[in-house]
Amino acid sequence: MAVACGAAATPVPTQAPATAIPAVDASGLKTILATKVLDVGTQRVAFLLTSPKALIKVPEIQVTSVFLGEGEAASETKMAGFHLWPYGVRGSYVTEMNFDRLGPRRLDIVVNGVEDQGMAVALFEVAEHGNVPNIGSIPPLSRNKTLQNTESLEKLTTDFAPDPDLYQITVEDASATGKPTVVVFASPGFCTSPTCGPQTATLSELKAEHAGEANFIHVEIYDNPDEIQGDLNKATLSQPVQDWGISDLPDWFNESWTFILSDEGRVSQRFEGFATLEELESALQVVLAQS
Repeated sequence: MAVACGAAATPVPTQAPATAIPAVDASGLKTILATKVLDVGTQRVAFLLTSPKALIKVPEIQVTSVFLGEGEAASETKMAGFHLWPYGVRGSYVTEMNFDRLGPRRLDIVVNGVEDQGMAVALFEVAEHGNVPNIGSIPPLSRNKTLQNTESLEKLTTDFAPDPDLYQITVEDASATGKPTVVVFASPGFCTSPTCGPQTATLSELKAEHAGEANFIHVEIYDNPDEIQGDLNKATLSQPVQDWGISDLPDWFNESWTFILSDEGRVSQRFEGFATLEELESALQVVLAQS
């Protein structure tokens, strides 16, 4: 597993990494699967789709899940919508699919746009619940660092323009407020993977639209952002990242995770990789309506 040097956690494989493989036709389409942790049940599936020339941005494409293990399992065909990310450079396709059993699967992706047509596939494993909190579970009541117990924002985040409102409360204290909570684990200063986007900035946008209705928390991936100075060899992982099982994921580096918690502290939705404001807004509205 590739993580920053000095991390305290010992890697414990819990999930087979998803693998993008070359397109099955001459179109040259390829997938970059953002959601590698997929369990039995209804799951958010997100991926980027590229051609030899550029990112595919067809508004909607067809996705079919095919079981590759022994015995019979239901296949499912859904439409995945394109979500453009901030700055307009990247974007992902997102849909929800129901996986009825464990085992290997394949996504068959069909693009039928005006300018872009073709097929692509991605292989992945539906596995037992990993250590990352799943939908319906109660995550660890972390005592993440805040401005109440840390002297400066530089010790809390790698964000170059941090929003102080995201560092006011711990997950533990937020769970006692009777409000929903949105928790983002991300390292804004080291957002380099294809599935990484400006998640903390998007969290601030969401907070601005729902001030007072929910708690909004950013937990920095690294425990010592002020000491890194651009050199991840100096970095250590923050304790909440380890407590929530994120650092145990195979092949995880520092990709973001976002969790929407109900007013009872249960995970209502989770997002692996970048989630757009539209996605977060929709998920937050669900728990606000239940509060």
